[in-house]
Amino acid sequence: MPTVREILALQAFADGVPEVLVGGDALDALVRWAHVSDSAGVARLLDGGELLLSTGSGWPTDPAELEGFVRGLVDAGLSGLVLELGAHYRYVPAVVVEAAAQHGLALVALHHEVKFVTLTEAVHSRIISEQTAALRARDEVRERFTALSLRGSPADYIVQQLAQTLGAPVVLENLAHEVVAADVPGGGEAELFANWESRSRHAHDDDTLLIVPVEARGIRWGRLIALPGPQHPAGRTGVLEQGAIALALGRLADGAEVDEWVRTGRQRLVDALLDGRFTGLPAAVGRLAAAGFPVEDATLYGLVAAGSPITDRAVDAAARALGGRALAGVVPGGSTPATIVLLSLPAGAVLDDDGARGFARSVAGSEVSAERIVLAIGSRAAGLDELLGSVQEALDLARAPGTRGARGPVLRRAENRPLVRLVTSMRDDHRLQRHSEQMLAPLIEYDLARGGDLLDVLAATLAHPGNRTAAASASHLSRSVFYQRLALIGDLLDVDLDDGETLTALHLALLVRRSGSR
Repeated sequence: MPTVREILALQAFADGVPEVLVGGDALDALVRWAHVSDSAGVARLLDGGELLLSTGSGWPTDPAELEGFVRGLVDAGLSGLVLELGAHYRYVPAVVVEAAAQHGLALVALHHEVKFVTLTEAVHSRIISEQTAALRARDEVRERFTALSLRGSPADYIVQQLAQTLGAPVVLENLAHEVVAADVPGGGEAELFANWESRSRHAHDDDTLLIVPVEARGIRWGRLIALPGPQHPAGRTGVLEQGAIALALGRLADGAEVDEWVRTGRQRLVDALLDGRFTGLPAAVGRLAAAGFPVEDATLYGLVAAGSPITDRAVDAAARALGGRALAGVVPGGSTPATIVLLSLPAGAVLDDDGARGFARSVAGSEVSAERIVLAIGSRAAGLDELLGSVQEALDLARAPGTRGARGPVLRRAENRPLVRLVTSMRDDHRLQRHSEQMLAPLIEYDLARGGDLLDVLAATLAHPGNRTAAASASHLSRSVFYQRLALIGDLLDVDLDDGETLTALHLALLVRRSGSR
């Protein structure tokens, strides 16, 4: 609905040469309709929100009664009073001005005669056009978010669409006040996510926040929170409610057993960190903290668990058993299941081998699965920058040639693999990349042209130096076929595969190649 101020700006009122006698905040009152009356008893005919147009011909003449007349209009919820001068009054009575000012009622005098029918038509046309535009906007918003829910759009995309529609940051959080998805147009993540949990728990005391629950069938899963932004024709609350409906429908479709919101949100957060898709370290630290992963005043590790599928719930439980928190995401590509885990432990804590094996067994869920797990552990880190390096070390360790133990989870620690750590620290150096390409180019071209496995055979050989039988077994080849492959590798590279320096150079080249495969 338009305000009194906006109504007075219409040309029809401008023709009457309006003079605002009581304005200020009173001009921000919303106008629901225009009413024309000179009756002293008009207050009983009002429902609130009207703009009253009058010549004052039927108003009381006694000052006390005139003051009571204005007070009655205020009690009826009148938005504004417009008095046309000339027909009955040559000026607005002082008692009317004083009473309107006392009660905060907008009061306007028209110095030129104007047909009231022209004024009411202008007011009603403005109101109806605004309401029609609002209806159209609501239909458009409803259609947009209904389509998103029917297409099965993920929660983070729906949140992104809400933020774009409202032109303001929008956050989806779960019942633990952890951020599941968020979109912050124009940056500002660091400020938004600083102390998010505390701010969220007191959100109802913050008038600047718009909050809508996400629920269906009597079950509440979380909340949508929108920060201040421009007005929307459909109403900001209406837009947020349509987004909540789309999210609820999607949540019902996912089923009650699998929390797709959390899984997808964590995966995208991990991917964004590894791909460098954040505006700065403070913003990323705040976003992680808002998702329930403390970075500051914590001991951090990057892990990669390969060989057996694991679930987010298992990772959460394993991390809590160590007194910490974790975020997990699936490593893209690869023929075997692998999961990246960001692990946050209390400051000063150390993930020793016993703790790491316990973590691996816990996430595996069974002894049989635990025996298949290879857990790569990056260096101990303090701060997000070091954590990202630790994660990359773990990824490189997971891809590097290695040997399995007899039973139980296999641990690969960065501090025990100095060559892997060196490659990780220098992964973008063009000289290393050139070395890798020069050493391995014949094998790469051979495998690409013939669908061969020479790189895998070389990796197995390097993983089992001096034990060709174990290398052949790791390659899933008979010894005779394995030796044929080795001879072919030696011929293509024109090197002696029994020479230690050659094997070291090939090992370095293979590590560089696999470190860049993500």
